[in-house]
Amino acid sequence: MTDVLARRSFRGLSTAEAIDSVHNELDKLWEDAPFVQAMDQMTFTTAVVESASNIVQHAHPAAAKPVELGVDISVRSTQLQARVSAYHAKPPFGPLEPGTADDDAESGRGLALIEALVTTVTFERQDGTNTWVLTRTSQS
Repeated sequence: MTDVLARRSFRGLSTAEAIDSVHNELDKLWEDAPFVQAMDQMTFTTAVVESASNIVQHAHPAAAKPVELGVDISVRSTQLQARVSAYHAKPPFGPLEPGTADDDAESGRGLALIEALVTTVTFERQDGTNTWVLTRTSQS
């Protein structure tokens, strides 16, 4: 695997303010990696922010500790990768497959959107942490 050319991370309480922080880290990442094409930046940013937002909205604490959001993003010459984690969280409820929401539904499209924007999405659960790994192969 090629070397990491740029990296940014965030970890904090899973709150709406955390989403702003993740977005700020992504903005800084693109400043550090201006060679990443605008389309890749836009689609990957959308997928990462959607994943983080899903954690803020849907993750529940496994015990007394509150859920924390963690995002670790790396840029390689031909690949973007984000590990979006819910620390101290219960396992997700239900299947981890994209659903088809009704036309009038205001939610239920997140995973389908994320999968449409990246090359691969995988899920890992270890030691009370749910992690979604998003990978996008560069279009250059």
